[in-house]
Amino acid sequence: MLPRARYFPRNIDVATCKKILLETLEVWKVSIVLCLITKVIIAVNLMEVQERIMDTAFGLFRQYGTRSITMDDIAERMGISKKTLYAHFTDKDDMVCQTITRFIAIVNEECITDRNKSKDAIEELFLVMEMLDRRLRNMNPVIMLDLQKFHSKAYQVFLDYQNNMLATMIRENMERGIKEGLYRPDLDIRILTQYRIHACMLCFQQELFPGTFDMNKVQRVLLENFLYGVASSKGYKLIEKYKQLSQNK
Repeated sequence: MLPRARYFPRNIDVATCKKILLETLEVWKVSIVLCLITKVIIAVNLMEVQERIMDTAFGLFRQYGTRSITMDDIAERMGISKKTLYAHFTDKDDMVCQTITRFIAIVNEECITDRNKSKDAIEELFLVMEMLDRRLRNMNPVIMLDLQKFHSKAYQVFLDYQNNMLATMIRENMERGIKEGLYRPDLDIRILTQYRIHACMLCFQQELFPGTFDMNKVQRVLLENFLYGVASSKGYKLIEKYKQLSQNK
């Protein structure tokens, strides 16, 4: 039997008590749902603002490097106050770290997409190369030096990506190419993975490729030469095919 709560009149029957409790429960459910929806909307709006800030910041970082860009520059570019920036980021170092983390996540996701839609290992690398052409276009190579010197957390994020996700992607591409008969079966995958990881970073080394060099062209030439070095005779023909298709775009 349902116990009578002290806030119910003594003469009220059990059925009415149950009805009142159920109605109250429904009101609470609606209130909780509305509260959760409101919180989700606020969180989404905050996330959208934060992403716009990171997009703007990265646009400036890629053009000028991180050292020469201040929080004032970012706030002015967006037409907002610095207070708004600090509502989303602890300081500039935090902003740089989150911005680089987001950029790496986007690039990694696009690499996975290119791998999944490619017909073979060689096409995968040509698709990745086209993606990097878009992502690295007009990027100032000084950004990597700035990360290394002034933003150790962001640089560590990059190193972790390089030594884990990027290394895995390179290794799996070589394993795929060997399985497909497009790469030579005698390749030392472990050594070549390390070689390719560091070759990807050469375009950022200004002592090797100063401002007169095009970063995208450097990346493309290095990747094409890597492919020619690992390809079988069957793979060589595919490289020529994809190279021609790429030039015709």
